[in-house]
Amino acid sequence: MIRLFKHYIPYNVVLLCLVDLMLLLASGELAWRLRIGQIGTSVGALSDRLFGISGFALVVWLGMIAVGTYGPEALRSLRFATARLLVAVSLGVLAISFIDFVFPGAAFWRSVLLYAMIIAVLALIANRMLAGRMLGLEAFRRRVLVLGAGRRTERLRQLAARGGSGFTTVAFIDMGDGARVIDEAVPRESIPDLGQYVERLAASEVVLALQERRNSLPLKDLLNVKTKGVYVNDFSSFIERETGRVDLDTLNPSWLIFSDGFSAGRRLSSIGKRIFDILVSLLILVVGLPMIAIFAAAVKLESRGQAFFRQTRVGLYGQSFDLPKLRSMRIDAEADGAKWAEEDDPRTTRVGRIIRKVRIDELPQVWSVLKGEMSFVGPRPEVPRFVSDLERELPYYAERHVVKPGITGWTQINYPYGASIEDARHKLEYDLYYAKNYTPFLDLLILLQTARVILWPEGAR
Repeated sequence: MIRLFKHYIPYNVVLLCLVDLMLLLASGELAWRLRIGQIGTSVGALSDRLFGISGFALVVWLGMIAVGTYGPEALRSLRFATARLLVAVSLGVLAISFIDFVFPGAAFWRSVLLYAMIIAVLALIANRMLAGRMLGLEAFRRRVLVLGAGRRTERLRQLAARGGSGFTTVAFIDMGDGARVIDEAVPRESIPDLGQYVERLAASEVVLALQERRNSLPLKDLLNVKTKGVYVNDFSSFIERETGRVDLDTLNPSWLIFSDGFSAGRRLSSIGKRIFDILVSLLILVVGLPMIAIFAAAVKLESRGQAFFRQTRVGLYGQSFDLPKLRSMRIDAEADGAKWAEEDDPRTTRVGRIIRKVRIDELPQVWSVLKGEMSFVGPRPEVPRFVSDLERELPYYAERHVVKPGITGWTQINYPYGASIEDARHKLEYDLYYAKNYTPFLDLLILLQTARVILWPEGAR
């Protein structure tokens, strides 16, 4: 994997992204030449149309990221990838047309855009067909040797076998640190030189997956491997990198303290994030006010009670604030106290089901973003009662409050709907990953991927 701004991305995805971007640039140029050839005028200098070509390529490329064309399923299935590509290119062209409407002359002619769209779709599909052979799941998969033969090692083996995994396990070494779960693990005593053994297997990485590390770290072996130029990683860091979440089962305070994350450099990023929140929230409130008013009237007409409601939530550093939302449930939905929301919740009204599906009920929360109580991206804020229960049940739950809560977040784009302690545990793992690895790049990725969640909802998030 390659690390971009503290976030890991598989090599094959990076390469595919770059090839797609070049194909989009080429599609824009080819479309221009094709249309100019039809009307019989001069092609002109490339510099005169470079802005338009680059704008077309960048907008469509961002649309491709937003709808999930670089996810594991899109890399496995050409049919899945084609459907997402068609949506991405269509959304990109619509966005460019809107930009040209607001700023006339800023984009290609509509006829050139049509040609560019057709050429881009054909080129991108052809690239996916080629990538399926050259950059499939086996391409760039790292060869990992695991030190350990217990339950943690079994988890790594299962993770390697999962669809879209970026690594394969080449061997397991039983270090005699506990109960043996992997039958095919090779006893350490049978390997004279671990460094040479790693070289012979062409392993690119060694993962330490011992069940008990206290006074049992094989320092000599690890040093031998490290001096061979092979990357050595511990289990918790490896899981974080491969899954995009912090593993609560193996998490300990020393790892949080000494691992990379929670850097002071985020202070400057936070200033930029706040400026972005203010500008975008003002724009959304101005543009979205008529829509909020229409749906507020619909809520009011369907059921008695206020169209809006406020609920106390826990925010940054555990401070409480009132979160405004359009009411999507019956007025007596929480008469007996706050409850976990359910998928297809029977308390939801007919209008409520519509506004929850398209996320209209979230629009009033932009007011909290403008006030600084929330951000557009961050962990979802919970009600105080749930926070108190979860802090007792789940270790490190309070650490999710070191960043502002958000309307959308890393958890919302990675974990489907859930309403239980176990679901809260899984969500916390993603929230801790975000809190630990926050960068503007990760925020941008989340904002783009939120479009995928809205277009293809896999249960309300």
